[in-house]
Amino acid sequence: MSTLSKVVVIDKIEVLEDHTLQIRQATRVMEDTTELSSSFQRWVLHPGADLTGQDPKVVAIANALWTSDVIAAYQAKLAAVQANRPA
Repeated sequence: MSTLSKVVVIDKIEVLEDHTLQIRQATRVMEDTTELSSSFQRWVLHPGADLTGQDPKVVAIANALWTSDVIAAYQAKLAAVQANRPA
């Protein structure tokens, strides 16, 4: 008898130039060891974002990358963009 299961994993974590993280979560429907279907959810975390509820792999990467200098540079970049927007 085959067994159906649902497996949810973080299968991709990308680091952008400004240290923003792009995360992809895969949800796979499995029959024994064969994948029957999959779907994806994606989200972005910017330097200094709240990491509550994030996968431990995501937290470890964010904590390694997001030094106080990186967070300050990201916030300065945002401030510069806001300052250059037309009123």
